[in-house]
Amino acid sequence: MAILWRKVVKGDVYEVRSAGNSRRLYSNGVYHSHYNPSHALSHSVWDLLMLPVLFQPRGSVKRVLLMGVGGGTVIKLLKRYINPECIIGVEINPLHLTVAKKYFNITPQDAELVCADAIEWIKNYQGPAFDLIIDDMFGHAQGEIYRAVNLDAKWMALLNRNLSKDGVLVINTTEPATIKQSAYFTNKRISNMFAVLYRMKHPGCDNYIAAFFKSHRSKRDLHANVNAEPRLALKNALLNMDYKLEKLS
Repeated sequence: MAILWRKVVKGDVYEVRSAGNSRRLYSNGVYHSHYNPSHALSHSVWDLLMLPVLFQPRGSVKRVLLMGVGGGTVIKLLKRYINPECIIGVEINPLHLTVAKKYFNITPQDAELVCADAIEWIKNYQGPAFDLIIDDMFGHAQGEIYRAVNLDAKWMALLNRNLSKDGVLVINTTEPATIKQSAYFTNKRISNMFAVLYRMKHPGCDNYIAAFFKSHRSKRDLHANVNAEPRLALKNALLNMDYKLEKLS
């Protein structure tokens, strides 16, 4: 694996490495992002951040907010397979945005990239609601990652206020307890904001992805949308995706 770019800032080490046609972003040894222009599906956790969109009616996801861009893996997936009208990616680390543009080829046609603290950005946001919000915000220390914000009632209510009527909230976590201890399970006001919750896990990753839907969605909806996909290659890739999906209540 070759190192294409390396930078050290205040003791933090950032690297872009190549493996065949793929590009990988590492921060202090933590694998943050993956991009292969020949095979957009990563067969890893990033696919699961996109997967909840496939529960939704085709064409209904027009506005997307991605909180935590990294190198832009999820942007590439959404643009290639969903093609929403608007993607806003908010990232606190300017080096990640540099990598996203230079090595992951994120262009203004793909997404509007904003260098800001996504927590403060959403608190001050006054624009139209989003059909999909992805909370993928993590910090890292000593080779380990941690969520940047707790899933308490205040945070989840704020995200919900910025979701469209039939929107979906997707949250990346690294432990199953994070979801079970969230305000969705401890605060009835929050649980009443959502109709259904699914949890997804890829066997090769430690991440647990939570998808909170404002409207009722079933596995039947997912399977119907995948089977209706006109692109055979994508349909086969989705049908063969290795992951565990469970409904939580």
